[in-house]
Amino acid sequence: MPVAGKPDSEHVSINARCVRLQAKVADATSLAPVIETHALSRAANELLIEVKAAAVNPSDVKAATGLMPYAVFPRTPGRDYAGIVIDGPAGSIGREVFGSSGDLGIRRDGSHATHLVVEADAVVEKPKGISWEEAAGIGVPFVTAMEGLRRAGIPTAGDTVLVMGVNGKVGQAAVQIASWHGARVIGVVRRSEPYEGHSHSKVEVIDASVTDVAARVRELTDGKGADIVFNTVGDPYFQAAHQSLALRGRQILIAAVDRIVQFDILAFYRGQHTYVGIDTLGLSSIATGAVLREIGPGFASGHLKPFPIKESAIYPLEQAKAALTAVAGSSRDRVILRPA
Repeated sequence: MPVAGKPDSEHVSINARCVRLQAKVADATSLAPVIETHALSRAANELLIEVKAAAVNPSDVKAATGLMPYAVFPRTPGRDYAGIVIDGPAGSIGREVFGSSGDLGIRRDGSHATHLVVEADAVVEKPKGISWEEAAGIGVPFVTAMEGLRRAGIPTAGDTVLVMGVNGKVGQAAVQIASWHGARVIGVVRRSEPYEGHSHSKVEVIDASVTDVAARVRELTDGKGADIVFNTVGDPYFQAAHQSLALRGRQILIAAVDRIVQFDILAFYRGQHTYVGIDTLGLSSIATGAVLREIGPGFASGHLKPFPIKESAIYPLEQAKAALTAVAGSSRDRVILRPA
């Protein structure tokens, strides 16, 4: 901890315990994280944070299994975090904060550690009513959803938002933000199941395994279609999304399976459509912090709800492989590391 009377020019140095991935591997079963100790201290414009909780994201696994060639090794993974500032500029020590990043854990050491150094402008105040684990789980899903809706145009009352993959974490975050702003939300699932997340209004769910999605969307909207389609899955739903769009509708894309799709250019320009591609890995910690600050008031007021965190989905650093394996296995739980 900082020493009383310590000059501002002197920074605390901490021996942090960190999860380390030495090199990329062929698949998730080959992951072999180890725990190492590294000395950390901050620069003048940075904060040293004691990490109370850190989320494990699919991108952590993808980077480790070679799907992100720009990932740097060896490295400490982890993009999302929540914790207490223990060293920083005047007035920052003791702040309870959370944050996320596109480069943490990918191009530089991340949050799967007891301590983390980030830019002072990257963090957001943690709302008092949210636990450490809940705050750590907000990051990537809500940043992705908010950035997509911000770039496509924040929906308002009277708009219809179609969310494909509605029970995924990004899908649930998109539902929350869209319904918070008064939009009507329709969700698409791949098998019969209800919407599992929080919403400010009823979410009509379409089972894509037995229903023509575009036809049902037209039916539900009196022929108009969806003003925004948030496609969290990518090419498997691309055509249905395209056919569901209203005049001047926007499709948000954040993922791909086979990457290549057939594209009807005539329908695209006659429909005056817009396609928005979102890659939060391209956002710096500071840029990500700016997105989180836009939605922070929603969590503080209770209009937005963090994902419920199951105790069974919380792991110590020493069980990082089990946590990464759970995420690789497409767990629907928000998986969290608790360093202490």
